[in-house]
Amino acid sequence: MHLFEDIKAYKRNDPAAKSVAEILLLYNGLHATTDYRIAHWFYRHKLFFVARLISQWSRFWTGIEIHPGAKIGRRLVIDHGAGIVIGETAEIGDDCLLYQGVTLGGTGKDSGKRHPTLGNNVMVGAGARILGPFTVGNNARIGANSVVLREVPDNTTVVGVPGRIVRLSGDKLDHIHTPDPVMLELDELRRRVAILEETIGSNDRRNEHVSV
Repeated sequence: MHLFEDIKAYKRNDPAAKSVAEILLLYNGLHATTDYRIAHWFYRHKLFFVARLISQWSRFWTGIEIHPGAKIGRRLVIDHGAGIVIGETAEIGDDCLLYQGVTLGGTGKDSGKRHPTLGNNVMVGAGARILGPFTVGNNARIGANSVVLREVPDNTTVVGVPGRIVRLSGDKLDHIHTPDPVMLELDELRRRVAILEETIGSNDRRNEHVSV
């Protein structure tokens, strides 16, 4: 069931996908996810060596490293996939989309939960790093090359290094067409300066009129 759902998800998310056969035979993201599900079965049954053997073999062939201890929901799409790393305690919800170079990693050698949790329908852009045991909310968007080190609310977009939250609920964004938080802050600063200059100018004109 997972395989058929995954294929449909790739077909829906990737306009370059021409056929089911192409996705099934040539998409390394699908291969990596399928290998993960097999490895995860062994991991849950405490056959850790076999699980890691499968995951490392999959990494060799696909360039995608998914620890068999991770928890991944349904219909995950990994677009291109080269260089993706998903840590042992990472969790990914349903209908998520990851681009190449994404890392769901930890921040040190702490035991227990040390990798992020992604909610449902989360998009993570190319080269993004999400590091630490926090939650990225449902429908969140992480811009390309962002470094996220803290919790992300539902329906928000994060961009930049370190990642900054931009509330853009309802807007359809991809991992390229995301706003620059620095430019947004500069635009807001310019707006406030313009208002201040207008207020000062109005007061000066009023004082000149009173003096006359």
